[in-house]
Amino acid sequence: MTLKRNGLWWFLLPAFLLPAPAFGQTRSTPFQVGDRILLRVEGDSALSDTFTVVAGPALRLPVLGEISLANVQRADVETYLTRELGRYFKNLSIEARALIRISLMGEVERPGFYAVPVDLVLPDALMLAGGATQDARIDRISVRRGNSALVAESGLQAAVARGATLDQLGMQAGDRIQVPRGQRDPESKWRIAGIIVTGLATVVGVVALSR
Repeated sequence: MTLKRNGLWWFLLPAFLLPAPAFGQTRSTPFQVGDRILLRVEGDSALSDTFTVVAGPALRLPVLGEISLANVQRADVETYLTRELGRYFKNLSIEARALIRISLMGEVERPGFYAVPVDLVLPDALMLAGGATQDARIDRISVRRGNSALVAESGLQAAVARGATLDQLGMQAGDRIQVPRGQRDPESKWRIAGIIVTGLATVVGVVALSR
């Protein structure tokens, strides 16, 4: 992969040399109808798929039927499903990730809707859309629900610099990440902080989900 000296790419490289920061007190969000769960159950192709959360909320699985997700935090989905499916299978090996469908809009290379894991950090999510364009004002990125910002601009910068995930930012299905146009600030606090990329291999692995 070739890093371009534009958009996000030009200031992300130093982050690979840094340890992942602690986010401090974290928070997670319960499942909502319309969220998705990427589930892989070793040895069972029927249960290895992406499933949409239905009313309840619940996870509706082939043969097994509905598994309640009431009061289950998205960050805890793998632990929870390991326990619940363990009632039906011995020596169970599973992977589970919560996904939400959000939009990446404005000055990104490929604007549109993407199903993304909630444990991604915001810069990783932007990479799914090809990263920011040369005209992007990366220090003015906002996370929005309808016409309202989920987090104040200063708070968002601080949270992302600490390594906050989309889940910890409180994002839900239908929210959007908006990248505005404008002259880039060479002294952007985000660049100075060295935003952390949690793993390009993970990002590459989920790109197919957004198509």
